[in-house]
This record gives sequence, structure tokens and C-alpha cells, in this order.
Amino acid sequence: MSQATLTARPGGRRARRRSGATWGSPVTYLIATVLIAVCIAPVLYIIVGGFRTNSQITVDPSGWPDPWVISNYTQVLTSAQFWQQFGNSTISAVSTTLGAVALALMASFVIARYDFKGRNAMYSLFAAGLMFPLTVAITPLYLLIKNLGLTDNLLGIILPQIAFALPTTVIILVPFLAAIPKELEEAAAIDGASRLGFFFRMVLPLSLPGVITTGILAFIGAWNGYMLPLFILNKSSLYTLPLGVQAFSSEHSVDTAAVLAFTSLSMIPALLFFSIFERRIVGGLTGAVKG
Repeated sequence: MSQATLTARPGGRRARRRSGATWGSPVTYLIATVLIAVCIAPVLYIIVGGFRTNSQITVDPSGWPDPWVISNYTQVLTSAQFWQQFGNSTISAVSTTLGAVALALMASFVIARYDFKGRNAMYSLFAAGLMFPLTVAITPLYLLIKNLGLTDNLLGIILPQIAFALPTTVIILVPFLAAIPKELEEAAAIDGASRLGFFFRMVLPLSLPGVITTGILAFIGAWNGYMLPLFILNKSSLYTLPLGVQAFSSEHSVDTAAVLAFTSLSMIPALLFFSIFERRIVGGLTGAVKG
């Protein structure tokens, strides 16, 4: 072996060290792999279970489909009941997202950009809302909605969902709006832009990562909501998908494979939505923490 080769190898190691390409501890990767498996395994079991028959599930609950059966999924996809509940969930989630983001943007803009008496108290009130679970308020909330005549009405779940999504949305958006330089607002005022003009032309584009993050969180929370629709919606024609899964499993309690297929189709939209915008969520939360 030549002297040049002997001297090149240590240099190569030093170059790799300088490049910053370091690997973490194997224990860290092992723990991360176990946690990922624990999170993904139930989802995969439900999705794969929908491709099995009841006899296959009875004989070997943890086995793979043999053969693969798609009739469970086609039965659900051709059901008018499923698409009706899908539409109700879509209306509820989209309306909640738009309402929560729009109201939170306005409240966050005032809290972040203007000094007024009670500003810190208002921000603390939204922060306290993070510690106020829906389960505590469900009884008085039901009585309020009943007195307003909004039972068996999608508005009866949309309005409370917006209210419960506001604390998280405001807490995330305030740092984004506060990070916009004051000089930018002053320059816009000199150019003749009004406060509303500055809000729509400058604030919204600059806070877009936070808006997307909060919108995704509000959408997923509304899509997966179960307790509020359970109390408010009694008509099966107004059921959202979480209630639809319960009703379908009760109606087809002996058809486990069909229940798994219905359940997997109900949760796939939220999973896809979250997976597609995962980087946006992480980026938005990182920006909020830095702010």
C-alpha cells in the first residue's frame, strides 16, 4: 500500500467530520423505530383487515389476507350513507377551519400589533383556553345549543368547534404577526395603505405558514370530532363520519371486516391531509416557537 493512500484515508475521515454528517446513537434510532411501529401498526391493521373476510379474521386475527378481498371496500364506497356522512364531515371541518382561522387572524393581529389596556389579559385568556377541555363544558354547551334551537343542525357543532379551535390558533398566529417589522407597516402607511390594506397585502402573505398550520390542525380536529356530534346530532342523515363509524359498527357488529373497511375509509382523508402538509405543520410550529 502506497504512502499516498495511507495519508489520504485520515484526511478523508477528517473531511467527513468537518462536513457535519454525523449519525446519532443506535439506541435513539431503535426507540424511534419502536415508537413509529406502535403508532403505525394499529392503522395498518385496520386498513389491511378491511381486505380480509370474517372467517380469516376469526382463524388468524393477525394474519395477512389470503386471498385479498376488495368487496368490503366497494360495499362501503357504493353506499349512499357513507358519502352523506362524508359530506357532513367535510362541511363541518371546512366551515370550522375557515371560521377559526378568520376570527383568530383578526384577534391575533390586534393582540400582536397594538398596545392597549387588557392586551396581556386577552392573550392570557386565549392561553387559558388550551386547558379547558370539551368534556368539562359539554353539558352546559348542550343546554345552550338546545336553547338556541341548533340541535340536529350542523351549525350546532360548527360554532362550538370554532370556539374550541380559537385558543390554539391564536397562540400560534400571534408570534407570526408580532414578528412582522414595524418599519414595514410604517412604510405601507406612507405609501397610502390603510390598516385593512396592510393586513390583506402584507400580513396575510407573511403569516401564511402559521395560517396553513392552524388551518390543518383545526380541520383535523373537526374531522375527528366525536363527543360534540354525539350530543348534538340525533338524525342519522346529519351524522359525521365518527358517528357513522359507531352506527355502522353497531349495525354490522357481526361483520368485522366490513367495519374495519368503513373505519379505514373514514380516517384515510385525515391521514392523507396530515401527511401531505406535515412539513407545513412542523414549519409553522417552529416559526411560532421562534417568534
